[in-house]
Amino acid sequence: MKNRSLKPHRAALTLSLVLVIATLAILYAMDRPPICECGYVKLWHGNINSSGNSQHLADWYTPSHIIHGMLFYALGWLLFAKLKIGGKGAAKWSFALAIALEAVWEIVENMSWVIDRYRSVTVNWGYSGDSIINSLADLGWMSLGFYLALKLPVKVTVVLAIIMETVAAMVVRDNLTLNFIMLIWPVEAIGEWQAAG
Repeated sequence: MKNRSLKPHRAALTLSLVLVIATLAILYAMDRPPICECGYVKLWHGNINSSGNSQHLADWYTPSHIIHGMLFYALGWLLFAKLKIGGKGAAKWSFALAIALEAVWEIVENMSWVIDRYRSVTVNWGYSGDSIINSLADLGWMSLGFYLALKLPVKVTVVLAIIMETVAAMVVRDNLTLNFIMLIWPVEAIGEWQAAG
């Protein structure tokens, strides 16, 4: 699956930067706080049910964003390399596509109806949305995942994703897979297991 043509070129990187800036502007217009309302920024915040969750640079949902990058790399490979959508050279835009997808997620997950959904059906009963610095960090973590998928063998990338999912599930009883399930189609047994933690 490795295809070095998925490396972006200057125009794709420029577009990616523009998308990041636009995302931050949209989040600011949505009245998201620039940093944690506690008044400081931490590298790591480990309590998923506190007011500091999703307010700092990294937390237990950081692995989910890294995995997003891995999945978006695979999507770019499928669309541009395998299916040859977009013609010759289109693969150079796969990173910009990844940034666009993550940016859309950062905006959507900070809409009030999604925040309310998180509170009602997931283990994140205290979720209040992301700070802008956290969303920027999430874009960076996704980029790291994309880069890892670009550079590492597929088997290593898959093993890393499984390890991240497993550790998050064991420590905070949540991860990308469980979060997705509970947002889309809540399963009572999962909710009870998460609440027991």
